[in-house]
Amino acid sequence: MPEHVSVYQLLGMTLLVLVAVAWAIGLALMLRRGRHQAAPWRSGHGLPALPHQRRTGPGHEHVELTPAEEDAFAGLVRQLGGGR
Repeated sequence: MPEHVSVYQLLGMTLLVLVAVAWAIGLALMLRRGRHQAAPWRSGHGLPALPHQRRTGPGHEHVELTPAEEDAFAGLVRQLGGGR
């Protein structure tokens, strides 16, 4: 035992190393177990808490503009387009 290190420091370092090793082993086991449990889930099943998503988007909306609105919109497009 080194002379400049107290018994409490050695015990503390030993405890920290043991806890770190136990944590690493536990993490490795959890990741390995999680990988095997996640394999069937990734095969195309959706998340159970989320509703199923639609494959198509919402219907397109169409609004009839008056001739004055069409002219105003065309002027706005010309203004923002730099006169192109």
